[in-house]
Amino acid sequence: MKRYKRVAVLLAVLALACAATFAVSRYEQHKEQIAESGETVLAIDPDAVTALSWTVGDESLAFHKDESWLYDADEAFPADADKIGERLELFSDFAAAFVIEDVEDYAQYGLDDPAATITLTAGEQNYTIKLGDFSQMDEQRYVDTGDGNVYLAVTDPMDLFDVELGELILDDVIPDFDAVSRIAFAGAENYTVTYEEDSGRSYAAEDVYFDENGRPLDTARVEAYLSALSEADLSAYATYNASAGELEAMGMNDPELTVTVDYTGGDDGETAGSCTVSIARAPGDRATLETAAPDDESADGEAEDITAYLRVGESQIIYELPGGDFTDLMAAGYDDLRHQELFWGDWDDVTAVDVTLEGETHALTAKGTGEDRVWSLNGAQADMTDVTAALNALTAERFTGDPAAGQEELALTLHLDNENFPTVTIRLTRLDGEYCLAEVDGASVCLVSRAGTMTLVEAVQAIVLGQSTDEA
Repeated sequence: MKRYKRVAVLLAVLALACAATFAVSRYEQHKEQIAESGETVLAIDPDAVTALSWTVGDESLAFHKDESWLYDADEAFPADADKIGERLELFSDFAAAFVIEDVEDYAQYGLDDPAATITLTAGEQNYTIKLGDFSQMDEQRYVDTGDGNVYLAVTDPMDLFDVELGELILDDVIPDFDAVSRIAFAGAENYTVTYEEDSGRSYAAEDVYFDENGRPLDTARVEAYLSALSEADLSAYATYNASAGELEAMGMNDPELTVTVDYTGGDDGETAGSCTVSIARAPGDRATLETAAPDDESADGEAEDITAYLRVGESQIIYELPGGDFTDLMAAGYDDLRHQELFWGDWDDVTAVDVTLEGETHALTAKGTGEDRVWSLNGAQADMTDVTAALNALTAERFTGDPAAGQEELALTLHLDNENFPTVTIRLTRLDGEYCLAEVDGASVCLVSRAGTMTLVEAVQAIVLGQSTDEA
């Protein structure tokens, strides 16, 4: 009996050994079916495809072609043919790094419940492409094209197909404004800016933009504004087919600001095109923000709290404009784009400066150019470095036309080598402990920092008092 039990145990062990040997042999056989590929496993002509759909997770998108590409769920959606074509192009020469033949268990590759399924129709042929797990060892995606094999894809289709509908929209384009002939503002600002070189309207050669009254604007500020306009964030849309009701709700039937830019191209300077951009907040949001106290720093709202919209031309797409972009684009007034400095010319063009300080006038003169330029006061050399730096740093805190009523701190008359602008006179009077009023050529212009004004006064005093000490 004992011997019978031993035999039974030995037979059981033998059976287990045979089963293990068989499993190992099957595993070795399966391993041999994995081979390097590098070959094209799909070659679908993108021009022949008439339908494309895909599901990633719980999200599904489907498009069909009828002269142009249309979104199945809403043919009014402006589908971008180039973006659809980019996805089709992937399968025109779809290559595999490895091929696993005669697959029996798709689950081990994540293909029994695929992460994504892509379907294409080209002519009479339908193609179904399943995307499985991502191979951590090879860092490539398992793909089933329906031919009984599993492939490790050279290019992961998920990179192109894991998208939202908005990423496939045919966005409007605001061009780069390399050369501009005219800018027209309407709404919150109403004026026109023109481009004109060598106009003689400014003492600074760099000034090429002028308002309709011939006043020069700061070229750097104008070009920064144009850059902000062309780079406005159009990544999110509020609606792609705006109805009359939606336009009214978003304030687009009466935009807060409309900007029209005529841009030019070619050496002949002919107008190459015109772009109009409208900017708005919903009427209710405008009212809320506009009733804030004028001195309240939050009067315009924190940028991130602003809900604003943008429209290009008469497009049916209305974009959600980030609050920061909205505030930048609404800063389009003359005071926003004009020079903020009291003097913005080239100091090499200044031949003399008459300084009036504490009722006395002192004449400084310059000779030579560049590094050989020398300033003098009453025949003695004067260092103007601190004076020019202090005047250059004196910029508008707030523009105003209010007349001067305080004590004069300093007056400067700059003599220029410019037949159209022989002099520029700047007068600074004390307003209070924080500000001084700046007048330029007899007209009130802006408030400037009194601390900055005193820095300029001290720089002038250093020259004048130094001269007085030398004379003594």
